[in-house]
Amino acid sequence: MIDLAGILLLGIFFLVLSLITIYCLIQLHLALVYQKQTRKKSNEEKVPEEKGSNMPPVTVQLPVFNEKHVIERLIDNICQLEYPRDRFQIQVLDDSTDETTEKARKKVEYYREKGVDIELVRRSNRAGFKAGALQYGLKEAKGDYLAIFDADFLPRADFLVRTIPHFQNPEVGVVQTRWEHLNDSFSILTAMQAFQLNVHFSIEQKGREHAGYFLQFNGTAGVWRRKTIEDAGGWQADTLTEDLDLSYRAQLKGWRIIYLEEVGSPAELPADMNALKAQQYRWMKGGAENAIKNIPSVLRSDQSFGKKFHAVAHLLGSSVFLLVFALGILSFPAIFFLNRFNINTNYLSVFLPGIIALLTVYIIASIHHRNKKLKNPARAVLSFPLLFLTFLSLSMGLSLHNTRAVLHGYMKKRTPFVRTPKFNITTSVPQLKKSGYLPSKIPSTTYFEAILALYFVAAVYYGLMVDQHAFLIYHILLVIGFATISFYSFRHFQWRG
Repeated sequence: MIDLAGILLLGIFFLVLSLITIYCLIQLHLALVYQKQTRKKSNEEKVPEEKGSNMPPVTVQLPVFNEKHVIERLIDNICQLEYPRDRFQIQVLDDSTDETTEKARKKVEYYREKGVDIELVRRSNRAGFKAGALQYGLKEAKGDYLAIFDADFLPRADFLVRTIPHFQNPEVGVVQTRWEHLNDSFSILTAMQAFQLNVHFSIEQKGREHAGYFLQFNGTAGVWRRKTIEDAGGWQADTLTEDLDLSYRAQLKGWRIIYLEEVGSPAELPADMNALKAQQYRWMKGGAENAIKNIPSVLRSDQSFGKKFHAVAHLLGSSVFLLVFALGILSFPAIFFLNRFNINTNYLSVFLPGIIALLTVYIIASIHHRNKKLKNPARAVLSFPLLFLTFLSLSMGLSLHNTRAVLHGYMKKRTPFVRTPKFNITTSVPQLKKSGYLPSKIPSTTYFEAILALYFVAAVYYGLMVDQHAFLIYHILLVIGFATISFYSFRHFQWRG
């Protein structure tokens, strides 16, 4: 009986490892497409400039909920956007229940007196959360195009004049820009997030665009054609990632998304582990909800096989954490059964291409980011190995939390839209202590993350005892990952206001 259990366990283990390898190879394909295209002279479509009377009416929508630390900064920034004032409207879509509303009201009144067409839009309830706010604001929006910014974004003054001209192509329904980071050097946590997001906003977004695959609006720092939103069925609140949902519905209707890598929109990364977890939960659960909702439509569409394949892989992206978590849990007993059946661990080298593929993806993205943005290339090269290992380790450490989110998505469990709190933190911690937006209760998963750190300590010890070193580095990374995630979850909980 124990041998049968061992065969089954090893079978599942190798299946999971195979699926992760396939995912890594898909990412490598996008990286190679990206690398090939970036060798060309320009990454962006050339479009004629529009000026003065040729510029269409635009509404900037700012969906906010309890953003007392950044609301004034946000409104100040948006009011400085360069655009003809007779075709420029700002909607502050405020669902707040704290002093954010009063701060926003004062700023709105200040800029209205200066001649800016800006209004504070309040609803009687928070139905539909962000999607509901955007759909509600759409009714009173004057613009043919709608630019959307979350509360922590600070677009540059020329944002609209660099994005709106791309809509001269009647097929374009969305223009998405790249996220930049205001506080990526604040801590190892923010550095790790920037490291991962830089891959998404280069390899994944631009790679998919160059290959002709479906990509996505990232919820902020982008512009929608109003007609596209209406044609695709409007903003819908049946998933936690309404941006991904509308992106797919629009593209299935034939609209095109353009991604402008050269236009950056600075924003604040979560500096608190619990804030990061809130963001990750929403993204992972929303991804699973979108997989259920949109994969059937993709498969029924008349798109090419390659486009369907990459769309399905994209929609299943958050589900990779199910595999990452399962692989970690199974790897400990796998040591026992590999020894019991006398299986040569050299066979595991067949999965080496997956690791090489993932490493290549991050090298390509990091080189590109270094060449464009960093002032000290030598330092960037030296820091890459540490950042890559940190990314791997912390991603593993988040796998329990994210697996829970994905399972909730597939089980269609109803959960509220928990926005990622913004603290206006770029250089110091004390602001965070006064935030008032941190959780009042430690989630149960935090305790399990600490237990899993001990579980993998035992795995390291057992591997050394039986002279089985195939998983030694892997298990050490798991120990560090789960220990770090649980440690900072507890520590940052102490920073609550």
